[in-house]
Amino acid sequence: MSLIRALSKDLEARSDDSLRALFAARPDLISPVAPDFAALAARASARVSVQRALERLNKPEMQVLETLHLCTNADTGHSVSAAGLKKVVAGSTLSALDPILAKLQMLALVHRADPPAGTPTSTSRQRFYLPVGSLKDVIGIYPAGLGRSYTELVRLQPAFAQRVVQLVSELHHFGLGVHPASTPMDAALSLQRWTSSPEGLREILAAAPERTRGLLDKFGSWAMGAVPQAQRRASVTHESADVGPVDWLLARGLLVPLDAGHVELPHSVGIALRGGAIVDDFTLKPPVPELGHTSAALRRNAAMGAIAETLRLTGELLFAVREQPLATLRSGGVGVRELRRLAEAMRCGVHETAILLELCALSGLLRLDVDSSTWVQPPSLEWLALPRQEQWLWLVNAWLASERAPSLVGQPLTGPASASAAHQGAAGTTINALSAEAQRPDAPVVRRRILEILDELTIEAGATDGKAPVLDATAVLQRAEWTQPRMSRRFSSLVRGILEEATLLGLMGSGAFTQLGAAIAAGQPEEALTILGEHLPAAVNHILLQADLTAVAPGYLAPALSETLLLMADAEGQGPASIYRFSAESIRRALDAGKDAEALLAFLREHSATDVPQPLAYLVQDTASRHGRLRIGTSASFIQSDDESAIADLLHEPGTSALSLVRIAPTVLTSSASPRETARVLRELGLSPSVQEAETAVVRFKRTTAVPGSARPVYTAPRTAPPDDDVEAQLGILRQHRSVPADVTGEASTQLGLETLQKAIRLKQPVTMNVVDSLGNSNTETVVPVSVSGGRVRVFDPGKETERVLSIHRIIDVEPAGELRT
Repeated sequence: MSLIRALSKDLEARSDDSLRALFAARPDLISPVAPDFAALAARASARVSVQRALERLNKPEMQVLETLHLCTNADTGHSVSAAGLKKVVAGSTLSALDPILAKLQMLALVHRADPPAGTPTSTSRQRFYLPVGSLKDVIGIYPAGLGRSYTELVRLQPAFAQRVVQLVSELHHFGLGVHPASTPMDAALSLQRWTSSPEGLREILAAAPERTRGLLDKFGSWAMGAVPQAQRRASVTHESADVGPVDWLLARGLLVPLDAGHVELPHSVGIALRGGAIVDDFTLKPPVPELGHTSAALRRNAAMGAIAETLRLTGELLFAVREQPLATLRSGGVGVRELRRLAEAMRCGVHETAILLELCALSGLLRLDVDSSTWVQPPSLEWLALPRQEQWLWLVNAWLASERAPSLVGQPLTGPASASAAHQGAAGTTINALSAEAQRPDAPVVRRRILEILDELTIEAGATDGKAPVLDATAVLQRAEWTQPRMSRRFSSLVRGILEEATLLGLMGSGAFTQLGAAIAAGQPEEALTILGEHLPAAVNHILLQADLTAVAPGYLAPALSETLLLMADAEGQGPASIYRFSAESIRRALDAGKDAEALLAFLREHSATDVPQPLAYLVQDTASRHGRLRIGTSASFIQSDDESAIADLLHEPGTSALSLVRIAPTVLTSSASPRETARVLRELGLSPSVQEAETAVVRFKRTTAVPGSARPVYTAPRTAPPDDDVEAQLGILRQHRSVPADVTGEASTQLGLETLQKAIRLKQPVTMNVVDSLGNSNTETVVPVSVSGGRVRVFDPGKETERVLSIHRIIDVEPAGELRT
């Protein structure tokens, strides 16, 4: 029976509660609503859906599923039970395997099947299973880390097929117990029997060179390895014992060359090395890392210090960007030169500046102005006026929900982006800040899972006496690889950066997971705000003015105080006790921003814990007395008329507001627009101006578009289960179509056709197709499918002895030739 039809019957026999559990674990199955059980089974068998489901399995569940895949054969109907799996999963028991198989069945990754032919009646009570058809494609060619069989390697590796008969003959000649063979397939079977038992392999390796067993141990978790000149070395016969372990293994067929630089450990050799088991490290308990400890007080102080410093630097970054917006590269993102300039203004490292810049952008504290291609601060930014606790929560919520990985900035480009940069001769081959290369769609899920793992490890450590476990990337990765082995590569690429960002936000302190982090991981932001309110030092609202024209901040300053102080003084040093130095240039900067001497001195008197020193007062007054004697403005064109009343009317005309007119003389107005734009506006008002100066180029008038203020981010955890209403609606539809129809249509029909084609390819059997041509005419023909990929199937026509390619969408029906559909 077709695997999809068998799974459909399995799903049909389930209770509603079982289906609800399935939809909660695999919500993609009902998006959109499945019309019947056949369509539901087809979706559950689809490669993408199976891949998503496997990403949520832990290591023992994946081991059982891969072992079941290796022990079954859907083409022959050979199923397996928990008792059969127990024989090849070392350390397992039926009480451990049965719940795992039940979960895999609940997830529709396996389904119940009839026992294999010839099964004793004493095993009739056992439950036998078969996996979904797409599992082989999802798991890959090395399930459980084991290689392919000798027979499969002979079929797929022509170079090995050409020399395997000679190889077996040489081994038989040396008296190694290998039966001679006349065909490549017989030779492969002979090698398979020779290496099939652990005892036989131990006898073979008894005469091996030193370090051979150590070399084979490197293939314990993966069947393929890199060996230079593998094919050439495999073709050399080594009769001397003085050879290296690689050449010795290649000469005896224990390693099979795949190409010039790679070898594969055959399936039977891998099984024998594991003592006859497919899985030799089965355990239901996750690994327990060895952790150091730090004091809870040190953890709390480090976290609070990091939060205060992050908030201070964020404020300084926003001030620096407001003073000078960040220019973008033509390829996108902010270049290294701009980043260094910003780091110098903030007096911190380039990498830390890049992370803070990314954090500000993903939090909405900075926006890209499309008119000027610069990053700017939105006007009326709410964040600046919030209490420090809420400022922190704003940043944390945005970080949790963001699909960007800030810590990737500065790392080398990989994949297509790196190839494109090399092709274009780009000088930079690293990820720029605020560029598209730092985008990671799975970042929220990985980030959330890492926080949960940190919380789990902290609870499991159970530290007392005021101590907290120190967690590093190695411990987190070890646990992540056990809980979700299919996502280990994603975790490994992001975990170190996420821990760095979590430390910056105070979710970790002194290497330990903080109470703030635990509250955020549990989805309790209000509790986090309460903790932060109790321990975060209050912002300082005063400074200490000194006679050497400096001001000392005795702690972290309030945002409003820090912003004004940065406007009228230059910051020096790092940390909470910063020094601000006053100079004529810094005072002039404040005056240019619209301040006057009285306002500056009043601000200093209000916020200084000491009297304003006389040298500083003289500096402010003297600089202000010389400021503004000459005024500089911007003008792109002017309007001149002998009629003063016409000039006055034009100045007050509402239609000229876009020109930003300024009257500089009774008969002269200046405009910020170009002469051509100014003339166009005046003509629209019914006037007939003349342009005196010729324009050699078109000047475009850019109207400043106000960037809306950023909305406060509110984080919601990624939804893993569909809404209850959607589940009940799906169940209602399935109840109306309880029985599986004999003739299915739609997506189920497509999946059934592909399944039939793939099975025919594996068994090299003919199929009968109903194919529609470009004119809509259908034609039934019997062919032998050769391969299927990319929406096309290559077939061999025995009657015409030709091969051709057909589009799958033109095949409306496919059945095994000469057989009744089951």
